[in-house]
Amino acid sequence: MSKINMPAGAEFIIEQLNNRGFEAYIVGGCVRDSLLGKNPNDWDITTSATPYEVKEIFKKTIDTGIQHGTVTVMVDKATSKGGEYAFEVTTYRVDGKYEDHRRPTEVTFTACLEEDLKRRDFTINAMAYNHKQGVVDIFGGQQDLNNGVIKAVGVAEERFEEDALRILRAVRFAAQLGFHIEDDTKKAMTKLAENLRFISAERIQVELTKLITSNHPDRLVEAYKLGITKVVLPEFDAMMETEQDNPHHLYNVGIHTIKVMEHVPPTQIMRYTALLHDVAKPVTKTFDEEGVGHFYGHQAKGADMAMDILKRLKLDNHTIDETCLLIREHDFSLHGTNIRAFRRFLNRLGKERFQDFLTIKKADMAGQSDYHKEEREGFVRDMIDMFEQVNEENHCIKMSEMAIGGRDLIEMGIAPGKEMGDILKALFEKVLDNPTLNDKEKLKKMVEEKMY
Repeated sequence: MSKINMPAGAEFIIEQLNNRGFEAYIVGGCVRDSLLGKNPNDWDITTSATPYEVKEIFKKTIDTGIQHGTVTVMVDKATSKGGEYAFEVTTYRVDGKYEDHRRPTEVTFTACLEEDLKRRDFTINAMAYNHKQGVVDIFGGQQDLNNGVIKAVGVAEERFEEDALRILRAVRFAAQLGFHIEDDTKKAMTKLAENLRFISAERIQVELTKLITSNHPDRLVEAYKLGITKVVLPEFDAMMETEQDNPHHLYNVGIHTIKVMEHVPPTQIMRYTALLHDVAKPVTKTFDEEGVGHFYGHQAKGADMAMDILKRLKLDNHTIDETCLLIREHDFSLHGTNIRAFRRFLNRLGKERFQDFLTIKKADMAGQSDYHKEEREGFVRDMIDMFEQVNEENHCIKMSEMAIGGRDLIEMGIAPGKEMGDILKALFEKVLDNPTLNDKEKLKKMVEEKMY
């Protein structure tokens, strides 16, 4: 019998419920992850006790979702051996009819563990465990874990009709775990993918983010083939259906995008940047006289499209701003010694983002052909050299780094307002072009002589 090393707090809760004559188990993802040798983030408990019986047993509880059978039990420091911890305890339940492909209209409590487990999404998430009974696995979850299979519990169509988000979750779990999706489950996903339109953008975004920040962002291609992205990210379908017709490229826009995603760190900003860096290529594609494809202006257009997409998905403002800025600048390239243009690029980008820019740039190149590869690599080396020069010589890259500011202009008799702002902007333009001018006395003289 596999023994799971659960937290002391969870053991305490199960023991207390058992002592009162109730069944209790850890359930779902924590069982799955423990059997995979991973450390679960959450430890959920399921029990035959009703929410009100749970509240009678434990001193400190929170009515998290009592109408759906969930009470959060707070376990104190002494019991949990080092801190107060919260555990969600949910009564065995049977879901009523689903009318909106999202949630049941009602839930009914039951004393039967099997009834509770069979309403869950996938076999690998439908296992329970306690130290006395060991793993309770009615639907073959352990075998599917061993075989690397994502399989719906019971009849797949019924599970996806209940909650359409499970269709996207299947691909997300496959991406996170490196598993494949069972054929009947896959067929049901394709048939019912259109129901994802009933799911809120917030819930879609959580699953999509987990998918693209996994070790297998390439599973987005499977989501495309199953008809999922057609509903949740139709722009990716357009990318998958756009050939590049250019010697710099080996792949269509979609597959190139996947290659770039695989070469950047699995952070939210970097993966969304990689995902959407060429999102505008399908709408900016043109051909020259020789039949070669070009995508003029796709950077700026892509940043605008990415902003719309990320807002639609309800991403946070920081992610949206950082991602769109990197997309707008991702194709910047400079060969030779034009450091003036490079400083202006850094002003737009921000020095603190240069390493992220380099990561995207190198990943972009990794997803391209070898055509003129050495030349492109030379461009990158030139930019790295110029960045080092900017830092070593302490070039002024943003207005706050200027040797003169508003207070200095006030001392020179210039009142705060539009005139002052215009003077500072004009001086900054001069300093960007020529860093040696970033000296307080030089700048004061330029103001006095109106040389700006």
